[in-house]
Amino acid sequence: MRQENGIAGWQSARRLLAVRLDAMGDVVMTGPALRALKDQLPGRHVTLLTSPAGAEAASLLPEVDESIVFQAPWMKPSPAGPGPAPTNELADRLRAGAYDAAVIFTVYSQSPLPAALLLHLAEIPRALAYCRENPYHLLDRWIREPEPDEGVRHEVERHLRLVGTIGATTSDRSLRVTARGAAHARVESLLQHLRLRGRHDWLVVHPGASAPSRRYPVEQFAQALHLLHREHGLGLVLTGSEEERHLVSEVRRLAGVPATDLAGELDLHELVALLERAPLLLANNTGPVHLAAGVGTPVVDLYALTNPQHTPWRVPSRVLFRDVPCRFCYSSRCPEGHHECLRGVAPGEVAAAVLDLFGETGSGVAAASDRYSSLRLPGLTGLP
Repeated sequence: MRQENGIAGWQSARRLLAVRLDAMGDVVMTGPALRALKDQLPGRHVTLLTSPAGAEAASLLPEVDESIVFQAPWMKPSPAGPGPAPTNELADRLRAGAYDAAVIFTVYSQSPLPAALLLHLAEIPRALAYCRENPYHLLDRWIREPEPDEGVRHEVERHLRLVGTIGATTSDRSLRVTARGAAHARVESLLQHLRLRGRHDWLVVHPGASAPSRRYPVEQFAQALHLLHREHGLGLVLTGSEEERHLVSEVRRLAGVPATDLAGELDLHELVALLERAPLLLANNTGPVHLAAGVGTPVVDLYALTNPQHTPWRVPSRVLFRDVPCRFCYSSRCPEGHHECLRGVAPGEVAAAVLDLFGETGSGVAAASDRYSSLRLPGLTGLP
């Protein structure tokens, strides 16, 4: 049963369940809030209930002690399709975890109530979330959803504010991810083989993204890479998932310059180790941007205006887009068909932003004459 017990019960909760059922980048951006929850009570155990992709990301977060994988049917379907409905078996597993409290993390367009019902069935006594309507006894502590009517905050800021209402804060608000196992050794060997070890004139390029609306056009990506290599001598290391092999191969072919294609060759920990060693990342608005921020690597982010909350957090960056009347459509495919928020960014602008960021971060590569500063997205508040 739910309990009305203020924040004292939260401050003493030793076993805590965090619910974040989204993708890899979303879980990484929840890291600072999870750190605040850990900092609130030394020795607190945090279990993350998350999606299959989220569980991969959770293995990078030192704040997560344990993960439970659940593909929730009320979330955006994965490529494998929607997951099964919540079962008594899952509720029983959560009940057996003897959690003292749970925090549900969502973006503002999602409802916390399906997850809250699951927690209610699992008899977890305290639950916290943002919510639009009165949840009655499904949440013992809820914060009225202020977005988007009162402005939109960065995803990291949103979750820090949520846990702050129960007194959980942290002095380290940065993203932090840690590669484990043999990842660093394999990447060191790879860089040695590519003759990039110790060099600062190369970058990682990630041309893919799960949603077509967030992908910079292949031809323009290729033109930007051609400029960066032919005119400025930068080495190029392309990354992508197994499903993105064809896309990455096409970018490399159209660029017509030497580039290393690692699509489908790295696991998540190896990708983090590579980003940790890379002088810079050039990517669309996708998970690797937040992994790069988590290891302090500068980012040039080709930022489709599908949503405003996911710009690079607390890392040197350039955010490139064209403002359009249809911005913040939250669509996986451009509903207008023109893709102008990305297509309007010229390849020369991309190359100039890369060179400018190289110059700012002291890589030794000459800065471009035109500066492309990090852009504040229209309507976005709470930026670092």
